[in-house]
Amino acid sequence: MNVVLISTYELGRQPFGLASPAVWLRKRGHRVTVLDLARQSLNETSITDAELVAIYLPMHTATRLAAQLIPRLRKLNPGAHLCCYGLYAPMNVEYLRALGVSTILGGEFEEGLVQLAEQLATDGTAIAQSPESMISLARLQFEVPDRSGMPAMEKYAHLIVPGDGFRIVGSTEASRGCKHLCRHCPIVPVYKGVFRIVSRDVVLEDIRRQVAAGAQHITFGDPDFFNGIRHAMELVEAFHREFPSVTYDVTIKIEHLLKYKDHLPTLRDTGCLFVISAVESVDDAVLGFLDKGHTREDFLQVIKTFRELGMTLHPTFVPFTPWTTLDSYSDLLRVIAEQGVIENVAPIQLGIRLLIPEGSRMLELDDVRLLIGPFDPQSLAYPWKNADPRLDALSETVQEIAAAGERQKESRPPTFERIWNAAHAAAGLPAPKISLPERSQVGVPFLSEPWYCCAEPTRDQLVSIGAPKPLAKNAVASADGFV
Repeated sequence: MNVVLISTYELGRQPFGLASPAVWLRKRGHRVTVLDLARQSLNETSITDAELVAIYLPMHTATRLAAQLIPRLRKLNPGAHLCCYGLYAPMNVEYLRALGVSTILGGEFEEGLVQLAEQLATDGTAIAQSPESMISLARLQFEVPDRSGMPAMEKYAHLIVPGDGFRIVGSTEASRGCKHLCRHCPIVPVYKGVFRIVSRDVVLEDIRRQVAAGAQHITFGDPDFFNGIRHAMELVEAFHREFPSVTYDVTIKIEHLLKYKDHLPTLRDTGCLFVISAVESVDDAVLGFLDKGHTREDFLQVIKTFRELGMTLHPTFVPFTPWTTLDSYSDLLRVIAEQGVIENVAPIQLGIRLLIPEGSRMLELDDVRLLIGPFDPQSLAYPWKNADPRLDALSETVQEIAAAGERQKESRPPTFERIWNAAHAAAGLPAPKISLPERSQVGVPFLSEPWYCCAEPTRDQLVSIGAPKPLAKNAVASADGFV
């Protein structure tokens, strides 16, 4: 069976969602081509020769890009069986079916892809799917990912270390799913509080191969690295013993950073350069609506703990929600400035709007159901507007400021200052001078692609897959990979 696996976007990383199923399929004799369209152009010959084309949809941006790609794939090879797999596949099943996708796989998808390829190789047809068969939470025996055929790691996001240049970044996953049920998170409709471990031997061998290929830093793409605390700590200790000069970063909930505070020095001492945490808001009411499991005070306590330990926290946010006011937005900016974490926050994070996709737990709230419009298949979300139109306009302004700063390779403080001024102008108030504590002047390490899962695809990404036109203007947040 000739199989093509496609990724349209995965946060500037070499896609685990291609490397993992590739080894499963290749070990069973299938010919596999992997295409990462975030870093390479579409190989039309591979598509025309394929019997199965499977597109990886781990997040909102990837899905919107795929939706523009699928008509082109069908034109190139009308006879190929189309499959979409990953978090956003079962969440958008009706839309994908309308585009001509025959098979949908969510959750632990590797085994399902193998079964699909075997069925097609045997009799040329696939068994009709029931809704229950689209999502698998089976405990798989993971294989070491096969990254052959992908663009080199040097072509992906790299680590910028102020005063020390940049480092080549590899990536892997030590777990999938999540124990928690944050209301806005797209992991929840699929995994429903379940998480799955990737064995330590598999993770270490994946890292070993990437280090041999030149990786100097590893990003762990787990939704929450502390979901399995024992697994996590044993892994980083083994990692550091074998690769003492290689650094890493992880993503961990504020709630877990407090609960497992005693383990933070071990992260620091084993080479963790920074921790990403989806703070989302400093408004306790909004945090309650999102069911985040932490408070404003918890966030401030974590900042204090990280400062005392000499560690770096990268908070991410969803600043624009139906409950955001101009006062609460300005309060968020004040907290960031006063806590000295301007350098720690990618400016695009300050312009992101809440995304409400199909299946979202946000739809449980009466307030949300009353304010949303009909589901929009083009944006793959339920549209909403703030009661104060100045907030919707401000989110667009902030996104434009952040994008301009990124294009100009501007440092974060000047971009933050323009956002600060824009927020006060929106409220019709003079902008006070930002008083920066001394600690905010210290540069922090960060990845060179700060748009995360939440940003509008770039024009370069759209051109690379031959998309006919840009996507919608607003960046939206789905918390893909962040909890």
